[in-house]
Amino acid sequence: MAHSHAQWPELPLAAWRDTFATLHLWTQIVGKIRLARTTWLNHSWHTTLYVTSRGLTTSPIPYEGRTFELEFDFITHRLDLRSSDGRRDEVPLQPQTVAVFFQRLMEAMDRLDLHVRISRKPSEMVDPIPFAQDDVHKSYDAEYAHRFWLALVQIDRVFKIFRTRFVGKASPVHYFWGGGDLAVTRFSGRRAPQHPGGIPNLPDWVTREAYSHEVSSCGFWPGGGAIDYMAFYSYAYPEPGGFATAHVEPHSAFYSPDYREFILPYDHVARAELPDETLLEFLQSTYEAAANLGAWDRTNLEVGRKLGM
Repeated sequence: MAHSHAQWPELPLAAWRDTFATLHLWTQIVGKIRLARTTWLNHSWHTTLYVTSRGLTTSPIPYEGRTFELEFDFITHRLDLRSSDGRRDEVPLQPQTVAVFFQRLMEAMDRLDLHVRISRKPSEMVDPIPFAQDDVHKSYDAEYAHRFWLALVQIDRVFKIFRTRFVGKASPVHYFWGGGDLAVTRFSGRRAPQHPGGIPNLPDWVTREAYSHEVSSCGFWPGGGAIDYMAFYSYAYPEPGGFATAHVEPHSAFYSPDYREFILPYDHVARAELPDETLLEFLQSTYEAAANLGAWDRTNLEVGRKLGM
């Protein structure tokens, strides 16, 4: 199962922080297009993007008897627009402001007769700049965007292995453009206490619906604030007693009181002798901490236990 270090690229956040900040906003624009045209699905699963063999896609979006799809291509560095009637267009991925990207994308949509209106304010950000007015974020380093996608390919693959071990309700492996993280979530099946909300520029009702039931969630995040590097995370909601001091693997993982999550630096996986196993060890041990301390019905929720393996 182990994969070579070459398949887990180096991703020092300091080297591409500005590029990710810009790309994050571009994915929000694309994600909001999907949001505007897709029927609501529990926990906002209808809004996410998915890793592909070229980048990130919306998957097919319905539009007046047709479907269309938007895909970030991090090989040729363009945003592809494809419609089920055979028409296509594209927006180059290159150094340009968010405002210019937004204008180019809306013009390309109009050329395909896809007239979609979206909320023009970024989500989950403090003091956001409306997309059409954002001349601040304009960086795009193609090499690091490509590396980011290469990392997502590996992480998506390992997350999907982890997901197959669970027969209870579980999310797809998907990219949440609000926070800019790739995630997969397991559910105990029990209702959770009402979430307090409070996420910037995200309605509390959306957060409360997302956390309506108990979860153990893990993901990959580009970092920020107290965690100023690319990292894997794992948390439980509600957090059971003793979770913060639970023993988890590998030894380099730790609990962050700032984020109330277990953290494993991306570099510790990418440089490990066995990257896949190291990441799976983190995912499994943090899940077990949440499930055991939260008294989940593991016998009926896990593949091996359910099948008597």
